[in-house]
Amino acid sequence: FNFNTSDYRILLVDQDQERLYLGARDFLVALDLHNINKEPLIVSRGGGNPTGTGECFNYIRLMEPLNRTHLYACGTGAYHPVCILINRGWRSEEYLFRIVPHSLEPGKGKCPYDPRQSSMAVLINNTLYAGVHVDFMGTDAALFRTMGPRPAVRTEQHDSRWLYDPVFLQAHIIPDSSDHNDDKLYFFFREKALEGAVGPAVLARVGRVCLNDDGGQRSLLNKWTTFLKARLVCSVIGEDGVETFFDELREVFLLPTQDEKHPLLYGVFSTLGSVFRGSAVCVYSMADIRTVFNGPFAHKEGHNYQWGPYTGRVPYPRPGACPGGTFTPGLRSTREFSDELVTFVRAHPLMFHAVYPLQRRPLLVRTNVPYSFTTLAVDLVDAVDGRYEVLFLGTGMSSPLIWVGGRELNPGIQLDSIQQNMRTKDTSKEYPVKENCYSVFSKTIESKALDFAWEKKAFSARWMGRL
Repeated sequence: FNFNTSDYRILLVDQDQERLYLGARDFLVALDLHNINKEPLIVSRGGGNPTGTGECFNYIRLMEPLNRTHLYACGTGAYHPVCILINRGWRSEEYLFRIVPHSLEPGKGKCPYDPRQSSMAVLINNTLYAGVHVDFMGTDAALFRTMGPRPAVRTEQHDSRWLYDPVFLQAHIIPDSSDHNDDKLYFFFREKALEGAVGPAVLARVGRVCLNDDGGQRSLLNKWTTFLKARLVCSVIGEDGVETFFDELREVFLLPTQDEKHPLLYGVFSTLGSVFRGSAVCVYSMADIRTVFNGPFAHKEGHNYQWGPYTGRVPYPRPGACPGGTFTPGLRSTREFSDELVTFVRAHPLMFHAVYPLQRRPLLVRTNVPYSFTTLAVDLVDAVDGRYEVLFLGTGMSSPLIWVGGRELNPGIQLDSIQQNMRTKDTSKEYPVKENCYSVFSKTIESKALDFAWEKKAFSARWMGRL
């Protein structure tokens, strides 16, 4: 690029406009998916002293489609988070990419103050759900809902039972039933956890909230009243019977299935200890996740007691149920929840049982290597001899690791191998193959997804990035 910046991040792939959007320090960049070398469209949105150093710049951390013609983007703003609207035009031929005048607004609760802090965000139906640190010192981490027609809500503040120094990763809206009142936001993170035997440990989590949660009436005012979380376990048992846990959740990939209520969830994990280092990929079903959320709540009588399942009377409706849904058709709002229910939710956000992967073991494990898994893309590929599960794993190296049917293959060879396997039994026909994979392009753009489209015996690489 003909401008000086750094900290490139792939924020969004725009299939409608056929563009790839990058966030950088003080710049937003739009690249042509068909020709990455084409002169990019650039928007400058500085936020600090141009002679400043370190964090005193505007690091773009969020870019989400607001509607068919506009994007919503947020940056750290030199420790004063800000958000803007960007007009991307109606069609790619317009080649439009510019800031909407007078659209600048505060970004607190949408974007972190510190560019080094993790964050996640998803904008659905003009409503933004974000997991961010919302103070200058980085001590107040919260899951926020802002914008949209419903009131702004967040997690309970400074309560380690809800969130304890979390690192937010991803969020997905997944329906729980045919009734949209049951729709929930499932979010994935890791955090310090107090249920360990010796001090706080870092554990992987899946949490959820109802989309129609408006907070409580007297208690938990403007706070989530349906917030629940559970541990995600990814572990292996050695020959000596000792269980080794991969507790550092680093990435989540959601693979849709024919039933939108039951996508498969792939998690990339690594170990935290200095003695044993390794990475693993575990796969979870939504059925198992929902079973845990429908199970017993974790409870601790006092400081010197052990965690155990709550055995007392659970309020009705069951904590975590959405108002107006399948099991609560008579309730119109969470503000109609009883004080007893809201008090229970505040004290019992954690489920007692953990979520285990399919077959209770990782899909793959890698140990004693000079790298760890960082990102993941998954595709199911129909070949002549059956359907194959294809995993592309970013490692911070120059090439992704590619796994097909449980075997690791050389990336250069595998691309051609995939093409050959995709030919139909009628050899006069050859269909294009579309795969997702991750690769590493620099120290500032790590493990981003590519879209490989085969045509005849050559292939062209098209960006399909994810943050």
